Amino acid sequence: MKLVRYGAAGREKPGLLDDAGRIRDLSGEIDDITPDMLAPKNLAKLARLNPEKLPRVKGKKRFGVPLTGFQKFVAIGLNYSDHAKESKLDEPAEPIIFTKHLSCLNGPNDDVSLPKGSKKSDWEVELGVVIGTRAKNIVKRDALRHVAGYCLVNDVSERHFQSGRSGQWVKGKSYDTFGPVGPWIATTDEIGNPQRLNLWLEVNGKRMQDGNTANMIFSVAHIVWYVSKFFTLEPGDLICTGTPHGVGMGMKPQRFLKPGDLMHLGIDGLGTQTQKVVRDS
Repeated sequence: MKLVRYGAAGREKPGLLDDAGRIRDLSGEIDDITPDMLAPKNLAKLARLNPEKLPRVKGKKRFGVPLTGFQKFVAIGLNYSDHAKESKLDEPAEPIIFTKHLSCLNGPNDDVSLPKGSKKSDWEVELGVVIGTRAKNIVKRDALRHVAGYCLVNDVSERHFQSGRSGQWVKGKSYDTFGPVGPWIATTDEIGNPQRLNLWLEVNGKRMQDGNTANMIFSVAHIVWYVSKFFTLEPGDLICTGTPHGVGMGMKPQRFLKPGDLMHLGIDGLGTQTQKVVRDS
């Protein structure tokens, strides 16, 4: 299934995509797409619905973040060797964990706002992993059993805030709108092997990033297992798993986002996003 939330910001409704990519309304079946709905029994119940019998949503609708009410937005840094190299940093011996505050969540096609004082705002296409069942000190072979699905994430980052000022990365990762997610959550049966996905990003029509999740230093299974050792992952928690090479910081000369830029990105089976860059008021 491909689960979506559609409609005006703050008034989104739950839906799913049919085989033709059309939105079908789920509001007659469930209140919203929440962490509870990601439990295996609830996903199985939704999977038994016939999309053709659900109301078709007509017209072009805004996509919101495809999940609401979750607790954590976890991120993994330097998880592609080519990105570590362009960042002039050694490959990590263990996954680098940081967080993005939930206030940065943004619809997949909503504007991205540059904060006041922004000097080096950057893009990062990433595979998002959505937890379906509680994971605490799990064994690695069971890690993917705790995953409900996958989604597309743009881990927008202000590099000056992230690395040029004292403190932790979260300062450069959590500005409002810096977390576009969606357009949908694809359940695990839709994706199969998460380590065989192409991912890419363009700015103003120019391809900047072009990678494959096969090149992750730490796999999805390793990340879920590893993170569960340090804090409990609850249903709905979102983990973005790192970005391949091609970020603005790694270019010569460096290239950063400016008002009017247009980011377009995608991952196999997880749709695309398009964001206009604006200056925050």
